[in-house]
Amino acid sequence: MTSGKTGSGDGTQTSGSGDITRTLELLWDVGPRPSRGPKPGLTLDRIVETAIRVADAEGLEAVSMRRVATELGTGAMSLYRYVPGKAELLDLMLDRVQRPGDDPEGPGDGSWRSALEAMAHGILDLYRRHPWLLQVNQARPILGPGALDGMERVLARIRPMGLTDPELVSAVIMIDGYVVGAARTQVFQEEAERRTGLTTTEFYEAQTPVLEQVMTASRYPVISSLAEDTWSPAFDHFEFGLQRILDGLEVLVAARRAERAGSASPEEPA
Repeated sequence: MTSGKTGSGDGTQTSGSGDITRTLELLWDVGPRPSRGPKPGLTLDRIVETAIRVADAEGLEAVSMRRVATELGTGAMSLYRYVPGKAELLDLMLDRVQRPGDDPEGPGDGSWRSALEAMAHGILDLYRRHPWLLQVNQARPILGPGALDGMERVLARIRPMGLTDPELVSAVIMIDGYVVGAARTQVFQEEAERRTGLTTTEFYEAQTPVLEQVMTASRYPVISSLAEDTWSPAFDHFEFGLQRILDGLEVLVAARRAERAGSASPEEPA
């Protein structure tokens, strides 16, 4: 059992901060059943789904046992019959939103590259639908069915890469880290637009009059020489970066394939 504290001074909350054993029991439905509460129809699923809706609409800071209970039309004590507290509820929320979708045929052309592309775009979409995920430190996640089902599906699709098992996992971690960084930029830009009322284009246009005076070619020769469309929003920076990562993996996969071919060829006679 841990201390049960989820938050930090900067507003970040941490997964795995609650009762680890009880959280796993709830995620895998292997623990004791809650005693019947005073409100018919109250279930753990409804509690988790309601907490996610609140977080989606108002941010993670708006989620509390009392707030979720109010949304469900019951008292906070009723929720404690189903989940020990907010720390455990947070882990249930994280695992719920990570449930993989139903696509038994697999993404794209069935190659490992298309599988990683689909994974990357899926993660980006996940963070855009649930921006509060950026407020959670998931360095030590609780391994529930949502997380493990998703990992199993991805690893099964990329195993033909022919890498070692640690390298396969590292490829997934690398893509995930890249996407989370890109998602943070996109989500924060959208949040800035909502709070300021200025689009990103309008924000930079407001800086143009002053910058044109100070950004001389003698001081910034490289920046001044850039093409006019360099900062165009039409350029997909996310896709460019993703494809370069996959290109790098292609080189590694090809090298490993060549190594296997060479070791399998018969020795030449002396």
